[in-house]
Amino acid sequence: MAEIKVPELAESITEGTIAQWLKQPGDTVEKGEFIVELETDKVNVEVISEEAGVIQELMAAEGDTVEVGQVIAIVGEGSGEGTGATAEPKEEKAAAEEPAKSEAPATQEANVEAPAKEEQSSSDRTIASPAARKLAREKGIDLAAISPVDPMGRVRVQDVEAHASKPAQSAPAKSEAPKAAASAPSSDEENGRVVREKMSRRRQTIAKRLLEVKQSTAMLTTFNEIDMTNVMALRSRKKDDFLKNNDVKLGFMSFFTKAVTAALKKYPYVNAELDGNDVLLKQFYDVGIAVSTEEGLVVPIVRDTDKKNFAEIEAAIGELATKARDKKLSIADMTGGSFTITNGGVFGSLMSTPILNGTQVGILGMHTIQKRPIAVGDNIEIRPMMYVALSYDHRVIDGSDSVGFLKMVKDLIENPEDLLLQG
Repeated sequence: MAEIKVPELAESITEGTIAQWLKQPGDTVEKGEFIVELETDKVNVEVISEEAGVIQELMAAEGDTVEVGQVIAIVGEGSGEGTGATAEPKEEKAAAEEPAKSEAPATQEANVEAPAKEEQSSSDRTIASPAARKLAREKGIDLAAISPVDPMGRVRVQDVEAHASKPAQSAPAKSEAPKAAASAPSSDEENGRVVREKMSRRRQTIAKRLLEVKQSTAMLTTFNEIDMTNVMALRSRKKDDFLKNNDVKLGFMSFFTKAVTAALKKYPYVNAELDGNDVLLKQFYDVGIAVSTEEGLVVPIVRDTDKKNFAEIEAAIGELATKARDKKLSIADMTGGSFTITNGGVFGSLMSTPILNGTQVGILGMHTIQKRPIAVGDNIEIRPMMYVALSYDHRVIDGSDSVGFLKMVKDLIENPEDLLLQG
């Protein structure tokens, strides 16, 4: 018999949510085979079984939060014949043994035996699948009040749903307590004008982190605008040869990534992190590129951007974006960044104030390219312009560094040949 535990995920991740069980009680599992998918703050992680055998019991339901090191499943010996049967006797045995545990204090003080039994929840003694227990908790239903279809007496999700659909009956005040704890549905919800939807774990984490950043940093944003004429012309001239020679398209992100890297070298405090009363000046350039997915914004990292050429940066960004949308990002893809670039322009954003990413002290916001009348010398010309924004932690970065950093990015993009001189 072997216990399946939540593995070490990453230094900053201590818990996750059961997203999907890939195996059920009674299923045969091979050593190294995936049995469950965990959703963490950053990525989804598939957990393997370290032993071959049969899944005997699932210790958590889909949607439950579990911590690193927590036992979430039991794998025992067997061939898996009679799917689901292996788990039933185990739960029956556990249910039968629980009252015996509550009787133990009687050897010391007999008069506490009866109260101890009464205090034990009848729901805890009921044989039920993890998913059924979770659903019953959400609906405020006592498992002991449900009549299961299973001849073995195991309550399943469909039993809970069937019980919930029955006409309301009078019940003791105690059984109604769980319902009172939940938010009462509004009249708009009851008539279908409003639909309540639970936030995913990742969206909850994003919301929590963004609020923490706003509350724990002295965040300011400075703006500038970039004339994209020259970089667009260069890209137009070179994009076909670039694709032919490198098998990857030439986009604007590689120009901005190289410009940011050069500016970080000149303004090292923008590439820093605040640790208590110490400033950690990072001697590496790992730039996070924000990618929008169905579950929210993720920021995979392009490593060593100072050592990569344009083609290598474009290839890395393309690979990470594909992995993000396919939910294939690993923890390693998401950790260790020193600065972030986010491009709201792909959605048509003209201007925004991006929020800092985690412990970083700077983030660059790109925006949509829009033709506007611009003074060029004594003449007015229509030029493709982009607003850019640098949000920064004023506790670490002064105004002169923030403005200088953004001005250098502007100058390098407006004179893209100079990027070659920056290495």
